[in-house]
Amino acid sequence: MKLLNKKLILVIASMGIFVEALDIAIINLALPKIEKDLGLTNDSSYKLQSVYVLIYGCFLILGGKLSDFTGRKTVFLWGATIFLLTSLGAGLSQTYHSLLLFRTLQGLGAALIMPSAFSIVNYYFTESRERSRAIGIFGSFAATGSAAGLSVGGIIASYLGWSWVFLINVPILLIIIVIAYLYLEKDVKSNSKLPDIPAAIALVVSMLSLTWATELLSKPVENRLKIAGFLLLLVVTTLYLYKRLKTQPIPLLDLKVLALPSLRKGNTLFILLGALFTGYLFIMSFLIQQNFHFSAAESGFIMMPFNILSILIGRFGLPVLSHRMPARTIALLGAASMLAGTLSLVAAVQYHSLFFLLAGGSLIAGVGMTLCFTGYSVIAMDKVPTEQLGVSGSLTTTAYFVGGGIGLPVVSMFMSNTVGEWNSRPVLVLCAIASGSITLLSFPNSLLFSRNERLAD
Repeated sequence: MKLLNKKLILVIASMGIFVEALDIAIINLALPKIEKDLGLTNDSSYKLQSVYVLIYGCFLILGGKLSDFTGRKTVFLWGATIFLLTSLGAGLSQTYHSLLLFRTLQGLGAALIMPSAFSIVNYYFTESRERSRAIGIFGSFAATGSAAGLSVGGIIASYLGWSWVFLINVPILLIIIVIAYLYLEKDVKSNSKLPDIPAAIALVVSMLSLTWATELLSKPVENRLKIAGFLLLLVVTTLYLYKRLKTQPIPLLDLKVLALPSLRKGNTLFILLGALFTGYLFIMSFLIQQNFHFSAAESGFIMMPFNILSILIGRFGLPVLSHRMPARTIALLGAASMLAGTLSLVAAVQYHSLFFLLAGGSLIAGVGMTLCFTGYSVIAMDKVPTEQLGVSGSLTTTAYFVGGGIGLPVVSMFMSNTVGEWNSRPVLVLCAIASGSITLLSFPNSLLFSRNERLAD
């Protein structure tokens, strides 16, 4: 294949992941405007974010399996097309329920794009050093999309209207679809067996049941029967899933891999990270506009330095730290930075201090997220066999987004009790999550962490 084509293919896959990463963050600073235009409460608006994150996480593993069975090009094109159409639908929505529906389907499109794009990179870049460089570029597009989303979302919502945080995806995705259709090789018929669909459905239902039960905890007495019903559904589907995984010749997930202590601990850390960071994005969008009275555009410009700091640390700081520290230490530094950032946000609310607000954002979005995501990834993958790296990587990503799907309703539950000016209750929830991460990382366990553990170059 010509070098030009390979570079173009890398850009196609990277732009696909850039758009879905951008969409996670870009809506946050637009939420207050959406609330105002559609007459929503915090209780309703958080669902526009949580439903995307949750559906994305729930269908990610199935998306990866379909990519192996149906073909990476086919799944990528389907995912990009769904994302394009639902972005258009969300941008043109005039009602909350219409917007919520299209936001839900956007999560499904993202769940198809992510694993197929990653598979495209691994397929076209086969030489070890070339593949590492390509995956590094691919990952940097995802990080840049997440980092840029907050700033861009506020600026777009102020000058063009909140609809354009969704409509901006349409021309980008149209170009991606056309180029992918023309330049990606036609899928060869796979010899893989059709994924275990019943197990996949059970996995999705169990994760959704857990999240819905969590959402209803804001009014436990009123919703006690619904909560009990969802918890019962969670138990039944989990047991059914376990039975399928144990008895199927080609299970959806390998139980031996799931039993690895390193992967279990890594996934737990990713659940906590997802809950903390998505909660932070949601809280920050309202805190900076409602408590500090900045416009969405001003908020976007204020948060831009955090995003730049995150990119700089990922590009220049991590390579230095990786040669001097084990992954556990880097993860602990990240978790400590997250805790310091949440405490700084508490001080910002208590003293109405812009300094503490900016310090909190820098520590969480600029430093902590970059260190945590990298450190947790190495911890999770430490003992995973090479042939299971793909599905294990999907598991950690799923854990992160499920954590976000659970964390947002919990944060919103505390927000709904606030009247007028903000108090620090929602931020204290993030403090508790960060403390939990540090506690989990602090337990010595020779099976999980070795003295010679180092990040890859």
